Amino acid sequence: MARWYVNLNLRVADRDPALLARHLDGRIPPELGLDPVLMDAKSPAWHTALARQFEAAGLPRTLHLPFFDLQPGSADMRIRAASRDRLLLAMEIAAIYKPDCMVGHAAYNRFLYIRSFSDWAERAADTWHDVLKSWPEHPPLCLENTFETDPQTLAGGIAALRRRFPEKEAAHIGACLDIGHWYSFAEGRQRNNLSLWIDTLAPYLRHLHLHDNDGSFDQHLGPGQGKIPFAALLSALSAHALQPTATFEPHTPAAYEAALAFRRQHADFFDR
Repeated sequence: MARWYVNLNLRVADRDPALLARHLDGRIPPELGLDPVLMDAKSPAWHTALARQFEAAGLPRTLHLPFFDLQPGSADMRIRAASRDRLLLAMEIAAIYKPDCMVGHAAYNRFLYIRSFSDWAERAADTWHDVLKSWPEHPPLCLENTFETDPQTLAGGIAALRRRFPEKEAAHIGACLDIGHWYSFAEGRQRNNLSLWIDTLAPYLRHLHLHDNDGSFDQHLGPGQGKIPFAALLSALSAHALQPTATFEPHTPAAYEAALAFRRQHADFFDR
């Protein structure tokens, strides 16, 4: 297992092989991004051949599960069934890559379920339970914040899912804090509530998604190219004695270089 990774969307890399080469030649551990378009376009043999390249290069990897339009906690049983089926297929593909961990979106919609959060959390837990049981030896699953504005909704969803499993298995289910989503979608810039998020997620926090923005949108800049208080993040993690792994999520060459520079500047966190 690595301490840090850099995102590699597999559909984008299929169109631009230079992105794959950047990881293989530079020995950059990837977080492999699955999406439904790629999943429907590629055979298991395609994934097996790609997984062998990462194995040959000795690169550890994580895997981001598909999330487009998925609603594991939907009140509509047909939407839940479709979400479960897509995630079950993703488990089959994930097993080919043997990732260190998997990241999925919690996908809580406060506009729909603000008055029925407990029901949503139980339905989502049922869906994820079925998905995880399909791969008994699955690596840890980390559920990620996207549009959630209250960290308790993410923590509550994780707690509900953990209750579906024995203690040892439950410990492999945790949170992925996406700092860019917090700052933009959760209005972190205006609310200045990073400490609340860290305090709430501390019992579950296993992984980070690191990228920057100016608070107006999810821009996926490199750390230091926006206004996110990364020093405060690292300080808060240290104060809680938390050592989550992390994935950088740059979307441009300049952001990619900034991410690697940030890692070098904070080698005491990322390389220990």
